[in-house]
This record gives sequence, structure tokens and C-alpha cells, in this order.
Amino acid sequence: MNPSRASYLFTSESVSEGHPDKVADRISDTVVDAFLAADPVARVACETMVTTNRIILAGEVRGPAGVIAGLEDKVRAAVKDIGYEQHGFHWETADFTCHLHSQSSDIAMGVDAAGNKDEGAGDQGIMFGYATNETPELMPATLQYSHNILKVLADARHADRNMGLEPDAKSQVTLVYEHGKPVRATSIVLSTQHRDGLTPADISAIVKPYILKVLPGGFVTPETHWHINPTGNFVIGGPDGDCGLTGRKIIVDTYGGAAPHGGGAFSGKDPTKVDRSAAYACRYLAKNVVAAGLADRCTIQIGYAIGVSHPLSFYVDLHGADTVDPAKLETVLPQMIGGATPRAIREHLGLNRPIYARTAAYGHFGRAPEADGGFSWEKTDLADALRAAF
Repeated sequence: MNPSRASYLFTSESVSEGHPDKVADRISDTVVDAFLAADPVARVACETMVTTNRIILAGEVRGPAGVIAGLEDKVRAAVKDIGYEQHGFHWETADFTCHLHSQSSDIAMGVDAAGNKDEGAGDQGIMFGYATNETPELMPATLQYSHNILKVLADARHADRNMGLEPDAKSQVTLVYEHGKPVRATSIVLSTQHRDGLTPADISAIVKPYILKVLPGGFVTPETHWHINPTGNFVIGGPDGDCGLTGRKIIVDTYGGAAPHGGGAFSGKDPTKVDRSAAYACRYLAKNVVAAGLADRCTIQIGYAIGVSHPLSFYVDLHGADTVDPAKLETVLPQMIGGATPRAIREHLGLNRPIYARTAAYGHFGRAPEADGGFSWEKTDLADALRAAF
């Protein structure tokens, strides 16, 4: 996204909690929560595949032996909560297989603290965080509205199971940006699984009022193009219609294409994995920079090596803002979270808690911090200190 251009179009998409990949993410994060509830320092790297009447878990764990025995009930409860009671995928009758096994001792040796060695990063990699002041959530508008559309429709579906909507859905919003700010929608795409017998016109009549409530006044105009269930029929959906895997919606999970992504997925990983925890820390710091009024947009990158505690690099991009020196921020920001080591990030944000299943749909960012520590990386508690420092 280039605010120096006078006018341009930008698009982001989202997928619902019932999308096959999001079902897989929800299950993998349910496993993470189960282990962290039993042992806050448990290790989890869980991958899930869902397909027609089948749920398969695989990966590596380290934690109380009894947790695995109780996973099937928790997984089925998660699928039931999403709303899958279909012939091709049912929370109660789908075949469940678990292939989780012990974490590699070689990986554990590199990550564990020992003697004078601090806890190391769970893998090498680069992680990004981003914030922009174009929405109250300090998120890209195209993505935030795409998420919000699906969330309000999911809430309506859960409240009224007879309205005709089923769990699987996708949204996409294209906005016109003028001088870097979103001003109106040129197209809105919504595909939702539905009860057999409903036409696209029926679905349009159901969903349009909800979509219109999400978008700001004036964003929808007579020139806005609507694409509601453009294939014409969407009865077969969810894991029955398409195989789902953990970690295949990383752009939906983050910034909708408005910012870089390091490539690592979040779901299914405990917070010693910097793919998850450092990406949360980057968002936390970038959001506080924007909340402090130091820039309209901020991108942060951190790089790590497996088994090494301190970051290899810490980079700040203020996208042309000349109010503060990015190099000074590169010194100050890591110090505000204990040097940005994996242990310091986990402790500062309180990440060793069962708070992850709720992140699996509608974005890991742009959410409200919760009383039990959920979405702690969305707090703006550093903004005052940043304003004072600059």
C-alpha cells in the first residue's frame, strides 16, 4: 500500500471459523490450550488435517502424559462449537486419529535454558508486525472489514440456526484509497455455505443488511459491485467440500497483504515458537508506536536463529514519517520488552496461558485485549512512555 499515490484500489480477504483451514487451525490451537492449561511450559507443535468425516492430528509435544488421552473430546467440542453437524463432517461421528509424539531431543536441547544459557528461539526465521491508523483497531481497513463481515454473520448464524447459513464462508473487500486513506468500497464479495434450496438472491437478502452495518457510512455507493455466492450454489462446504490444513491462511491471520509476512504460521504452536510469539511482539510494538502518534504506519521486523536467545536484527520502518528517528526506536523498543528474547516476550505478554483457540478465526490482530490475558499483544500500554521518550 502506497500512501504517496493520490488514488488506488486495495483488496483483502477473510475466511470464517468454518472454512476447512480455519477448522484445522482451531483444532490445533485447542491442542495448544489443552497442554498449556495442564502445564504452562508445555511444548506443542500440532498440525491438523480435516477432510470428509475425518480429523487427523500430527506433530510433537512435551507435557503431561494424560493430556493426549483427553484431546478427542476437546477436539469434537471445538468442531461442535463451530457448528458442524453435516452428513459429510459431523463433530460426533467424524473419524479421529492422533499421531502426536514426543518433541525431538535435539530441538529441546537448543531451546531449553541450561546453566548460563538463556532459553533460545524455537526456530530460525523472520517475523513482522504492522499497524496503521486507518481504522480504530489500527489495522488495514480492507482486512478489518472482511473479518467483521464474517464475524457478524457467524454471530447471527449461532443465534438463529434456522436462518439458512452454514459454517463455511469467505469474504473480500476492495476499497478506494485516496491520499493513503480508505474512502469507499468498489466491490464486496461474500460466499457462504447455505441450506439446500436457497438461491443467491435469497442469500443476498439475508447477508446484505449485516454487511451494510459493518462498513462505515458512505462506503457503499450505487457503484459498489456486489458478488454474493457468485458460483450460484454453496451447499457442499467445509472439510467435506475441501481438505483443510493448519497454517494455510497466514495472510488472513495477519494484515491482509498490506504488510510483509515472514512465512511462519501461528496456530498449533506454543509461545516458545517465535513464529508466533515474536510476531505478536512485533504487532504489539508497532501498534504502540502508532497509538503514540509517532507515525501513521509502522512495520517492524525481528530475526532469530534457533537456539539463540537474542534477536539477530530489529528493524523499524515508519513509511516516510520524519517525526522520530527509526534508529532510535530500534534501540528503545526491544528494551521495553526485555530485549525481545523469547522468554522476555512470553513473560511481558503473559503468553504461557490457554488463550489461543480464540485466535484461530477472524484474525490474530485487531482484537480487543481480554481480562484473562487473551490478545495481550493488542494493548497500547507503552504509548505514553513512547510519547515521553520522543
